[in-house]
Amino acid sequence: MKLHSFALAALIALAGPALAQAPKDAVKADKEQIKADKDKMKADRAAGNKDAVKADKEKLKADKAKRKADRKAARDAKKAAKQETTTK
Repeated sequence: MKLHSFALAALIALAGPALAQAPKDAVKADKEQIKADKDKMKADRAAGNKDAVKADKEKLKADKAKRKADRKAARDAKKAAKQETTTK
């Protein structure tokens, strides 16, 4: 039984940093998506397409909310990983 718990602890120790890295990648992807949305909105404004600008604003708002949630998840994962390493 001790071997099983030791193997589980080793698995968690190795998987922790990998899981903590994933939200950072999501935040980076969200930043790129927001930049693309801003560029698209700028192009639509220049073309005079008001409906597209309105849709782009809504998409930008949704992407910013997603980025905020992903940033919070990344911070929480980092905090949990840090707390896990300090409690050992």
